[in-house]
Amino acid sequence: MIIYSPTYLKHHLGGHPENKYRLEAIIELLMKKNLKFVEPVKASEEDILRVHSLQHYLNIKKLSEQERSVDADTYLNKNSFEVALLAAGGVIKGIDYKRSFALVRPPGHHATIDKAMGFCLFNNVAVASAYAIEKKIAKRVFILDIDVHHGNGTEQIFYSRNDILYLSLHQHPLFPGTGYIANTGEGIGEGYNINIPMPPGTDDSSYLYAFETIVVPVMKQVKPELVVVSAGYDGHALDPLANFMLTEQTYFKIAKFLKEYGVRVTFVLEGGYNPDALAYSVYSTLSPLFNLDFNEIEIERKPSNETHNIMEKVKNQLSTWWDF
Repeated sequence: MIIYSPTYLKHHLGGHPENKYRLEAIIELLMKKNLKFVEPVKASEEDILRVHSLQHYLNIKKLSEQERSVDADTYLNKNSFEVALLAAGGVIKGIDYKRSFALVRPPGHHATIDKAMGFCLFNNVAVASAYAIEKKIAKRVFILDIDVHHGNGTEQIFYSRNDILYLSLHQHPLFPGTGYIANTGEGIGEGYNINIPMPPGTDDSSYLYAFETIVVPVMKQVKPELVVVSAGYDGHALDPLANFMLTEQTYFKIAKFLKEYGVRVTFVLEGGYNPDALAYSVYSTLSPLFNLDFNEIEIERKPSNETHNIMEKVKNQLSTWWDF
């Protein structure tokens, strides 16, 4: 099921990379494919406060009313508070289904417990994951973050938990400057925070090697009942804000693996700032989930030497908790 509301377009600032045109490009393409959408419902204050502080919740409300920005990257207008609640609620709606894609904005994975940043107001993925645990929809949640930027907010929120595992594949160095291999969680959460920092220029071959070397074996050991994907597409070769060289093939193959694995899965829109590349990347993700036409191309798993060395470091770091 695809979750979407035209209300998401009301959070907008012309000239800013995170704008309504991103979502409009996706919807235009999907409507040409005759795909249907389900309307979301706003997250409640209780839903938001499972992962954010009351001060943060009230601050976003106030800034929205005043149409003031958090910082140079993160803007709000008079609609932004309500749109952000609807974005978090859209992901909660998504986890009702066996397979879904929540086409929400603003994005969320940089939003920490008490701070909005990096275009993000509320942490949509975190809100829904905590909801799933509390409402006993799942006992174990696996958050897979494929945005090119590290999801520092999601990491912080769940850093001390072992019922929600956070795993990020991201470009390093790059904003926000977090996501080191050594950051593996704390307390009972040790081993349940996994970072895979990858070099600029990473292509499909290296990325899929990393996915199959680290993500797949860990997921099979965790045996999650729900996978929530922070689906950022700013790793695409045409994206203006980063330096990965991925194509739609990578996104197709990740979605295909998750469908064949058989777990309940919700994809959640995060980044992606070339509208055309974003639209086709989202379509490539939807293709295996909903049996849409897509020309899959075989890609040899031949990582760069740097990528291979990084994977060995990641495996060594995680060997206390996981087998590879």
